[in-house]
Order: sequence, then structure tokens, then C-alpha cells
Amino acid sequence: MPSRLIVSREVADLLKLLAHPDRLRMIEELRLGEKDVTGIADALTLPATRVSQHLAQLRAHRLVDERRAGRSHFYRLSQPQLAGWILDALPFVDVRNRLDEGEHIDSVRALWSAQDPNTSH
Repeated sequence: MPSRLIVSREVADLLKLLAHPDRLRMIEELRLGEKDVTGIADALTLPATRVSQHLAQLRAHRLVDERRAGRSHFYRLSQPQLAGWILDALPFVDVRNRLDEGEHIDSVRALWSAQDPNTSH
């Protein structure tokens, strides 16, 4: 029984960390590979300072890894399957009923599951 409690707390902590729209979007942005703070900020139209703060939290929980090249800091998912896990959660989101149209969730699913056009798979 103590094992279940420990694991439940760990999963709850992970879900709390992921419970911010900006962090979810960052994880999905990093699904295609490494990016610097400016690249993430531009892609998500967020201030770089806010991106840096969120990345610090994700890094502290070992969800992203950091690589430095001179003055630049590059980030990547330490476990890329996390992005797929978030994509798998979309059917549980009741967006269709709240927005009265399913196009929003369908467009997000298409965006988040698209392959990087710069790679060949």
C-alpha cells in the first residue's frame, strides 16, 4: 500500500507541473527536437522571460534537458514520449462540448502530431 501512495503522489506532482497551458505548449513545441528560448518564445508568441521561467520549472523536474552553446541555451525533452502522452490525452478533453465545435481540438491534434518538415521519416 505505501508504494501506491508514493507513486500516486509522484503522478499528482507531475500533473500539477503540467497543469499550465504554456508548459503544455512548450512540451509540444519541443516534441520535434531542440530549440532555444527565443525559438520557443517566437513559436508560441510568449515573452522570452516567461518561457525561461517555465523551462526552469520543467528542468528542475527533469522533463527537459539543457545544452549550452556559448551564450545560447538549447532545450529538449528528456523523455520525448511525454509529448505523445499529452496528445493521447486530447480525447479526454471536453473541448467539443464547451466550444460547440470540434474543429479546435482537431486542429490542435493535427498540429501537435505533425512531423517536422525539416526531417525525413
